Amino acid sequence: MDKPLHICSPLLESLPMAKVAGCKVFIKCDNTQPSASFKIRGIGHRIQKAIKTGGKHIICSSGGNAGVAAAYAARQLGMPATIVIPESTPTFVADGLRDEGANVIVHGKVWDNANEYALKLSEEIDGSIIIHPFDHPDVWEGHSSIITECATELPSKPDAVVLCIGGGGLFCGVVQGMQKAGWHDVPIIAMETKGADSYNASVVAGELVTLPDITSEAKCLGALTVCRRSFEYYKEHPIPIHSVVVDDSDAMKACLRFLNDHRMLVELACGAALSCIYSNIIQDLKNSGKLRSDLQSVLVIVCGGNGISLEKLLKYKSSIGL
Repeated sequence: MDKPLHICSPLLESLPMAKVAGCKVFIKCDNTQPSASFKIRGIGHRIQKAIKTGGKHIICSSGGNAGVAAAYAARQLGMPATIVIPESTPTFVADGLRDEGANVIVHGKVWDNANEYALKLSEEIDGSIIIHPFDHPDVWEGHSSIITECATELPSKPDAVVLCIGGGGLFCGVVQGMQKAGWHDVPIIAMETKGADSYNASVVAGELVTLPDITSEAKCLGALTVCRRSFEYYKEHPIPIHSVVVDDSDAMKACLRFLNDHRMLVELACGAALSCIYSNIIQDLKNSGKLRSDLQSVLVIVCGGNGISLEKLLKYKSSIGL
């Protein structure tokens, strides 16, 4: 068996977040992965499997994190990589991709445009491996390892799992990991920011919805449509999945508080998940009867992210008048 390209990331108990939540809060710190986000779990697993079937050139469309994971995996495995990114990707992320040795192509306003170009490019390059950033069973299987690790390290099964959802790859992996761990009765809280809330729009409509545009600053949540499997899991999961949308300002405040509490800088997409604690979403769900009133512990997936810098975070802070 190939050695995984990801590490077993730290699982920490957060006392500052527990004060807000009113119960124990455990944080799974995938911001410490070699690629700075959870993406290396699924992307690395997908690439390692694809190489065995003859793949020779990695092509990935990404708003940032999946591309960094693909570029990192390619460098570790000695493979060429082409990463297609949308115009919204920060310059420092594009520079980081080049530092990993990847060929970087900028195409389109949002990720969906970049993905269309990547698919076209894959038809022109012999032996290409097209790596979808979130919609592939191998990616979900790789991401499921995040729960496998938590299940062996937590003192007991959590009463809720909190994560952000963009295209749905992490979500699918978490659901699969929970199924393997026997956490079928554990509620999931899926967090999005307004303007990147394609999952919530689909939940409300009862069918997959495509957003007209991404208007949130949390660009790594910016898939116009979530993968179909993530929507199917919403209907199949035995315990209700709670889809929650917050403002960019809530996500940004959560990033700042997390930085103060744990000295770790994460991007706005991750701040959406953290805002479940910091913006008292947990308390609201308890008060409305959607979570048990005697909540003992919550697991929060800290997905990390490359699309942030201290300068950018301070700019966000200034823009909302903090």
